[in-house]
Amino acid sequence: MYPRLIERRLRNALSDTRVVTLTGPRQSGKTTLSGQIAGAAIPFLTLDDATTLKAATNDPVGFIRGLDRGVIDEVQRAPDVLLAIKASVDADRRPGRFLLTGSANLTTLPRVADSLAGRMEIVRLLPLAQAEIRGGAPAFLETAFAGAAPKPTAIVIGNELVDLVLAGGYPEALTRRRWGRRQDWYLDYIDAIVQRDVRDIAQIEQIQQMPKLLRVLAEHSGQLVNYSGFGAPLGMNHVTSQKYTGVFESLFLIRTLQPWYTNALKRLTKTPKLHFLDSGLLAALRDISPARLKRDRTPFGPLLETFILAELLKLASWSDDRYEFSHFRDKDGNEVDIVIEDKRGRIVGVEVNASATVSASDFAGMRRLADATGERFACGLILYDHDQVIPFSDRMSAVPISALWG
Repeated sequence: MYPRLIERRLRNALSDTRVVTLTGPRQSGKTTLSGQIAGAAIPFLTLDDATTLKAATNDPVGFIRGLDRGVIDEVQRAPDVLLAIKASVDADRRPGRFLLTGSANLTTLPRVADSLAGRMEIVRLLPLAQAEIRGGAPAFLETAFAGAAPKPTAIVIGNELVDLVLAGGYPEALTRRRWGRRQDWYLDYIDAIVQRDVRDIAQIEQIQQMPKLLRVLAEHSGQLVNYSGFGAPLGMNHVTSQKYTGVFESLFLIRTLQPWYTNALKRLTKTPKLHFLDSGLLAALRDISPARLKRDRTPFGPLLETFILAELLKLASWSDDRYEFSHFRDKDGNEVDIVIEDKRGRIVGVEVNASATVSASDFAGMRRLADATGERFACGLILYDHDQVIPFSDRMSAVPISALWG
């Protein structure tokens, strides 16, 4: 079993909060981690079990009444249970009474968003990070916000980096060593999500189009959002396309990265960017294999950007600090792939480069971001496929991708 670095934060939340919800995509490890925390002393109830689901749906108040403490797995399948939990924890305000897990963003669901406001802390668990797979505790974000270039330790470059990115982070997929078998797992996973979880959280008239839409979105990963363009191949208008894309975001398969903006710069793009949250899933949807990348490495860029964004989001999820993620792009085409801002307003820019070389011109977007943020700019990093940290100017460096888990 892999150690999950978010466990400390989860236990801290349970020590002072009545209800804690562990959310994230299916098969990311929520059930395993919550079961480990519950141990033998706390009842563990999963709503993936038909009998348990029926009991929770038919009589949510009675279902909760008999629980002093409990873990309720996949709670989005019976959202009325949350109202019963609210009543229970209002009557008995001890911390750590309920640990919930959910494969959907509960705050976006009808009747759920306000039911536990002020009573619940949400902790997000994404698939495995490289630091968890390799057994490290990286300080990438802390180092970057201190204005220094993070250093790599376990170097991964070239074909080894390609294999690592294509594998993704889902624990079950990683048990399959051959690419074809792993791809089969990812495609079966998508089918299961559409047939079960999509139906649980949304009224979808064209559910048969959902897997096709996800494949269209995969072709646009790393690009600016264009709902009309996403829906056109499937005969969807932009309203339907936006609604269905939002469902995939609620299920933690994709993320729309909002644009960074300041009134000091008027010529900024205000359109979000679309990203997948697992590079292995994206590779399977785009049918990108190691053999294909050996013939043509061009498709590797969007996969690598997905991989790096996901790694950074995982690092942020373990931290005691809070970070906001966005992207930067001006009307002249200067851009920074990922902009991270901490609670103090400090800025770190991260640009993704799939090659082994970096030039001064690659920092054009970073310099523009630095000018716009002034003293708030902590540092700008280009993550690239190499083993050396190369300083380019004050607070700007090319850094190996391996620094993410160093």
